[in-house]
Amino acid sequence: MSDCPFCEKKKEEYFQHCGHFFAAFDFFPVSRGHLLIIPYRHIPGISDLSADEEKELMPFIRYCKDRLNDEFKPDGFNLGINEGHAAGQTIPHLHIHLIPRYKGDVAEPEGGVRGVIPDKKKYRHLMK
Repeated sequence: MSDCPFCEKKKEEYFQHCGHFFAAFDFFPVSRGHLLIIPYRHIPGISDLSADEEKELMPFIRYCKDRLNDEFKPDGFNLGINEGHAAGQTIPHLHIHLIPRYKGDVAEPEGGVRGVIPDKKKYRHLMK
């Protein structure tokens, strides 16, 4: 697609690539090493992946995570997908955020991805 920033990415901008996907650093990273895992094929969401793409996805994510561990030495990771306007997707081409996390990068990391809805982030008191 000609107006898609992911479809227009040049190979020299890739962090890593494989048969169906490439990884590139986020234009607006939330941490050092913030990667996007992007299918070459222009599709809007995770359910649009082919069986071959699904089979390759997790091993590729794992490989990228290992490379980030070696290069940036984070203390943890968040993995997330914004799919659809209500979820905050701004580019309608599937992309998976692989975000390295570092001790002290936020005051209270508990709840992790639950923080997309701030009032739902703290839940441990409900577990009693």
